[in-house]
Amino acid sequence: MDAADLMFAGISHQAQMVRAGEVSSAELVQACLDRIEALDPQLNAWRIVLADKALAEAAQADGRRGAGDERPLLGVPIAIKDDIDVAGTTTAWGTSAHGPEKAEDAEVVRRLREAGAVVVGKTNVPEMTIWPFTETPTFGATRNPWDTSRSTGGSSGGTGAAVASGMVGAGMGSDGGGSIRIPAAWCGLYGLKPTRDLVPIAPHDDAWQGLSVNGALTRSVADTALFLSATTGQPFTAAPPDRKLTIAWSVKKLPGQAPVPRVDKEILGAVESTVKLLESLGHTVVQRDPDYGMGAFWSFLARYLRGIADDVETMPHPERLEKRTHGMARMGRMWPAKRVAKFRANEAAMRDRIWNSIEADVFLTPTTALLPPPVGKWEGKGAFTTLNGVAGFVPFNALFNATGQPAAAVPAGFAGNGLPMSVQLVAPMGADQLLLSLSAQLEGERPWAGKRPPVS
Repeated sequence: MDAADLMFAGISHQAQMVRAGEVSSAELVQACLDRIEALDPQLNAWRIVLADKALAEAAQADGRRGAGDERPLLGVPIAIKDDIDVAGTTTAWGTSAHGPEKAEDAEVVRRLREAGAVVVGKTNVPEMTIWPFTETPTFGATRNPWDTSRSTGGSSGGTGAAVASGMVGAGMGSDGGGSIRIPAAWCGLYGLKPTRDLVPIAPHDDAWQGLSVNGALTRSVADTALFLSATTGQPFTAAPPDRKLTIAWSVKKLPGQAPVPRVDKEILGAVESTVKLLESLGHTVVQRDPDYGMGAFWSFLARYLRGIADDVETMPHPERLEKRTHGMARMGRMWPAKRVAKFRANEAAMRDRIWNSIEADVFLTPTTALLPPPVGKWEGKGAFTTLNGVAGFVPFNALFNATGQPAAAVPAGFAGNGLPMSVQLVAPMGADQLLLSLSAQLEGERPWAGKRPPVS
């Protein structure tokens, strides 16, 4: 099996091959490093590659396998998003304003290592992980392997490019308003935002006023199930659902959201084809617009902006931040702590009202309203202009950070120009397994994991 086939196999198959002795961890990691060297000059997915450390960890993993170790991710290379601490490296947050190297791994990285994973490096993010595109003055623009003139999305855009191009089998992301789901959608990957607090985010606890969670971008549902099992200690599988479901779908925007998002005709077609597929599988699928209420959009926006302001205050060298980032922080400081606390106190009631209004097991929307924008679309623009500009591309994600519910970006075919399309599935709090099961059923009917972009 060549290096590309090894990486495109995904972490579930990689872990099986290591356990069976079909491939060594050293071979896997070297294949990963070789592909990074070959492809990353075109994509700029990686902020730092830890080649020597990764090879040393791979050698240790091979030694453990020889001694009978059966950890679930033993010897498997993983990418880490650069807002998550890795001991001995800086956490740059897409900027030169960051502090010194971290002495300890973040809790989720510690758990991945405990499961046997090998940390290969850290992937690029937009400055302070603010935007659904990954472009910074400090580290440059990350490009989409399906079309290098297009954005990967953000803020887990480096991870999206790395996994989609087969530089690594899976990678860590975080999601405070769509930051796993958006790059998954635009890079043709599976991306699950877990239920809040399912995957640890320490030491960045309560990030963005409770909006942000950690998760993974992967090639398959089985890969995400393995990641969740390894990082939570709970069993997750890619088994299809054991019952027929009621699924509601909608393309309704949140009241107060501006500019008015429109859904690309081809993406709308992908939603409608998914509805038909789900009906053919025996599920009951109904078009039903939720009762979002006037406060839903503002509940997210206040916490998002206040969270940015909170993070900016932790930067050791704030003078190095982009002018646009300071603009976002100023908007965040305009939201009083009491007002933000009130939104948070109302979260459960808002979630219950919205979910009860659709009377369904699962909710279906587009993942994004539009296909990925060109790289540089908002270069040089101010905070308010950029915020309004990106809103029309990604209107369907942020609400479910405010409610805390699990939500998954599921590949849904390709547009006429060859770019991936995606639908979003949402479930009640704690129903991550239900999303994995339904996603796996869709994957079985229209497999996507073997699709490879032009830059791969």
